[in-house]
Amino acid sequence: MSSKALDGIVKQIDAIVHEIEIQEKANGEIIKDVCDVYRESARNLLHYTTFRNFDVREMQEKLKLLGLTRLANAEGNILGSLLNTRKVINYLNSNTEKAKNYNYLSIGEGNHLLKKNTDNLFGNSENGRRVKIMVTQPKDAAYNYSMVLKMVQNGMDCARINCAHDGPEVWSAIINNVKRAAKECNTPVKVAMDLAGPKIRTGKLVSGPRVKKFKPKRTVSGKLKSFAFIELVPNTFGPLAQNTIPVTEQWLKKLIIGDIIGITDLRGKFRKLEVMETRERSVMVRCKKTLYIGTGITLHPIRSGLGIGIIGELPAVAQSISLKKGDVLMVMGQDIEGMLPVFDSDGKLIAPGKISCIPSEVVSKVKEGEPILFDDGKIEGIIERKHASFFEVLITNAKENRSILKAEKGINFPTLDIGRSGLTEKDRLDLKFVAKHADIVNCSYINCEADVRELIEEMEKLKIKDKISVILKIETRFAFRNLIKILLAAMHSKYLGIMIARGDLALEVGWKNMAKVQEEILSFCGAAHLPVVWATQVLENLAKKGFPSRSEITDTTSSIRAECVMLNKGPYINEAISFLNEILQAMEHLHEKKEGMWPKMEWL
Repeated sequence: MSSKALDGIVKQIDAIVHEIEIQEKANGEIIKDVCDVYRESARNLLHYTTFRNFDVREMQEKLKLLGLTRLANAEGNILGSLLNTRKVINYLNSNTEKAKNYNYLSIGEGNHLLKKNTDNLFGNSENGRRVKIMVTQPKDAAYNYSMVLKMVQNGMDCARINCAHDGPEVWSAIINNVKRAAKECNTPVKVAMDLAGPKIRTGKLVSGPRVKKFKPKRTVSGKLKSFAFIELVPNTFGPLAQNTIPVTEQWLKKLIIGDIIGITDLRGKFRKLEVMETRERSVMVRCKKTLYIGTGITLHPIRSGLGIGIIGELPAVAQSISLKKGDVLMVMGQDIEGMLPVFDSDGKLIAPGKISCIPSEVVSKVKEGEPILFDDGKIEGIIERKHASFFEVLITNAKENRSILKAEKGINFPTLDIGRSGLTEKDRLDLKFVAKHADIVNCSYINCEADVRELIEEMEKLKIKDKISVILKIETRFAFRNLIKILLAAMHSKYLGIMIARGDLALEVGWKNMAKVQEEILSFCGAAHLPVVWATQVLENLAKKGFPSRSEITDTTSSIRAECVMLNKGPYINEAISFLNEILQAMEHLHEKKEGMWPKMEWL
């Protein structure tokens, strides 16, 4: 490479370093105000932000031809990497000029700070794995200790509880099981609790019938393959699983193996149940024919002296609105039960479906012609007409054979600022529980630095600032735009992490931009030495259906660029944890974080 080309590289580095120096002086008070733990990290973040105001891709290509660093993994100590590169280029160009003395992080010091901050956030478990595993706890984790124990045995480092669901009684039971399992396995397991935040959701729908269907399995020729099994449990039993039916406990205790019980189901069909197993608090019965069981149905044992059993209260079947392209959906501002669409005998729509929007004030802020997304983008629409208390949505994209919309599903307005931000009253109440029982608070729907300050102020009131760690969930377009300010505001507290909540974030920034946005968040958090949680739909097919898709495997191997991976709940969650643990351990020997080419940064 010519001497002129080498001089060109040095000049660009000098221009970047000069601008870094200017920006550091201009933002001196910001650096000074952050927590001591993050002082050097804040400086480096501002240095890296300045660096990304330049397009360095051409310089990176030239450095590659020289066999030198391309600054692709240098975000953790960007100024030191620039000055070292300048020194080497001058040496190659026989230039003995001495560089000005600067205060900077040495090569590798950024990685050291990131590891230290990661260990402070998640604990330092000795499982031979750099990347931590966070697992969303299902409600069953409150009642099924063996399932939680397997989670810890399979590699769970952090148990996540979502405050948007259930309540303190269930949360406490889950936390007790997690702590018990961690103690039994002699390994640290952190408890993280999500504040629900100001998420916009669909409201409740009219209740369905209180009925359960049980169906045996048959071969293609109709021969019985396996019975339908039903577990009879006391009325006082906790939440009912799919195959459980509540009855009076006193009557239940009288049953013995071999008893035959007659039942007339909701269709008037007579069926026989055979007792196969008796347990401490339940009885397992089987039936070789399909039956529909409802609340209040009577059970008639053939053996005399047992008396009649009565089916207790069953949960109502969750209703849903069926939607296809071209349908109209009415979104209501009132907190009322939604209604299903009404069709005539020929299948023609008579009245469109109705569903409420929570919170209701959102209805007044929407605009005609703007897009709207339901249930993680599974259903797309356009706001066609706006009225005083509701708006009409024209469905523009849904499954060919209709999509279903249920209660408590997310609503996104990708191009609108609805003005939903900060802690809700429920969040403030839930934070009091978190303060007493959790190690980490996950804060949802952070949009700007004011949201961060509000959280820190609330934690100060509860005297938990610097005692409980914080993970900020980046899941909106505005959070991404304000990322640097959010990170600097959060550095007033310790210890910190950032979650890339890829589900809502992808809807907000657009699918085509998601890969770029994800890379940028990883890079700027790397510059701030803050651990990143890679979240949403990791091994989702495996967790829910028992087998992974090919794309999930690729996505999982990509997650090694983060410091923690989050799994969501599912029937096969323990298989997913074990599988993820094996992948991460294997891939960490092949990959170390990432490498990128850096154009001038553009915030969406």
